[in-house]
Amino acid sequence: MNSNADLLKSLKIDRNAAPPPESRKGLWIGLAVFAVFVLAVAGGVALRGGKGIEVRVAPVTAIGGGSSSGAAVLDATGYLVARRMATVSAKVTGKVRDVLIEEGQRVEEGQILAHLDPVDADAQRSLSAAQLGAAQSQIAGVAAQLKQADADANRLGALVRQQLVSRAQYDQAIAARDALRAQLVTAQRNAQVARDGLRIADHGVDNTIVRAPFAGVIIAKAAQPGEIVSPLSAGGGFTRTGIGTIVDMSSLEVEVEVGESYISRVKPGMRTETVLNAYQDWKIPGKVIAIIPTADRGKATVKVRVSLGALGDPRLVPEMGARVSFLDEAKPAQANTHPGVLVPANAIVERGGKSVAFVLTGDTVSMRTLQLGRTLGDDREVVSGLSSSDQVVLDPPEQLADGARVHIAPESTEADTGNE
Repeated sequence: MNSNADLLKSLKIDRNAAPPPESRKGLWIGLAVFAVFVLAVAGGVALRGGKGIEVRVAPVTAIGGGSSSGAAVLDATGYLVARRMATVSAKVTGKVRDVLIEEGQRVEEGQILAHLDPVDADAQRSLSAAQLGAAQSQIAGVAAQLKQADADANRLGALVRQQLVSRAQYDQAIAARDALRAQLVTAQRNAQVARDGLRIADHGVDNTIVRAPFAGVIIAKAAQPGEIVSPLSAGGGFTRTGIGTIVDMSSLEVEVEVGESYISRVKPGMRTETVLNAYQDWKIPGKVIAIIPTADRGKATVKVRVSLGALGDPRLVPEMGARVSFLDEAKPAQANTHPGVLVPANAIVERGGKSVAFVLTGDTVSMRTLQLGRTLGDDREVVSGLSSSDQVVLDPPEQLADGARVHIAPESTEADTGNE
């Protein structure tokens, strides 16, 4: 009986016993799946909370607004250029001894900018001076001999008339006197040649001094003491061709490119209003100086020169970006006011068949649908969709969408800082 009871007890299931090793395999699989899910969620959170897409941005520029002188019939972009600018170089090749200029320094016409080493020029001048002295000494010697020969010829002439000497002796005295006269003329011409050589040598010494050709401001210092300068760059890439660059700030003007389709609106002498990119609130009056009588076939534009009415202001700097409004005094300003803004053309893309731009808002972007106007150089006029206080993304990538998180590229930030 006991044996049967023991057999029955062995068949009883013990529910408190540990599961067999095979059942733990499913548990580990479940834990692995759960870990992968957690990592995926964490990765998504990290992506949403990271820096986002790297972009470059640019500010939007306000245009139009009218003028008390008349309505703006056309806007064009361009740059400030100097009509009088020169890279000053020495007339001769030589080693720089000293440079007396710095960037931003104002110089007057004729002011000394630098000195070249004058050793060779001084030696040539000394030689020319010695040659002049020798020529002058030769003149004195020949003149003394001529005086004696002239006296001998006069004395023999009196004796010949008295028939005390032969006619041949008298003729010889006359020939000697005439020969000395010719030698004197030759010596005098040699002295003049030596004098001219000395004058040229003086110019050679003066050519080692570099002077300002006109009054202006130094915008570049190109050479340092010890370097070789040459107007012809005779030494190749290791030879400087200039000492510095001078700009006459009173010759600044604006050079703009106007599309061929709109050039008929521009007339010589037409009043203008210029706004610099660096000073948006400063409106500079001026007028059209000239329309260059040639077109750029690649850009389909014509260059127009525009004067500035604020010459001498230190804020005017060559190569500054500017926007010029051409004014029609016959029309009231309210009749042609442009309420739009100007944006770089590479900030506008097509999405869903519409022209859009992405505006930076904090660390995200919002997509704006635009109504476009004229093309002004590398910019486009936006009639609606943007305001002058916006910043737009340049060259928006395909993956950029409305509400996407972004961060500004370092080079874009540095460029904006430099513009400010």
